[in-house]
Amino acid sequence: MIRSMLYATDLGLYAPYVMQHALALARTFEAELYVVHAVEPMGLFAESVLQSYLDEQALNEFHSQGLNTVMANIEQRVLDSFREELGEGQQDLKLIKSVRVYQGDPSQVILEQAAKLSVDLLIVGSHCQGASGESPLGRTAARVLQLSRVPVYLVPLVQRRRQGEA
Repeated sequence: MIRSMLYATDLGLYAPYVMQHALALARTFEAELYVVHAVEPMGLFAESVLQSYLDEQALNEFHSQGLNTVMANIEQRVLDSFREELGEGQQDLKLIKSVRVYQGDPSQVILEQAAKLSVDLLIVGSHCQGASGESPLGRTAARVLQLSRVPVYLVPLVQRRRQGEA
């Protein structure tokens, strides 16, 4: 039975659509819903730019405090987007057990959190916000599907579905 679920969001254009699926499933199964968003680590270029403008102490402060602030702001953004999207359906917010943002490879973060939380179902979109739509699955969705130890509920890209209907 499905008692807990993990919804992985990229905060992209189709995130509200995928969120509606996650909330509908949580209501249907009366399941706890965990939300996770992964932030890719800074690339070498961004890191080198920071190093050229910040001394070692300021850089260390940024990595410890600045990154935590950024992550907290993203968590708040996720919650705010849920509130905005739900409008009058604020009771659905009670279905959400937690919203967490982690730094790392998205598929790895999703799979690690699914294992840590012992969820019964993963909910992901088929593509990220920047996907061109030419491949049937985005990199993260494909990886999660390949490696997940629990069932995955995959929400297809809306644009692709509409093209197929024509």
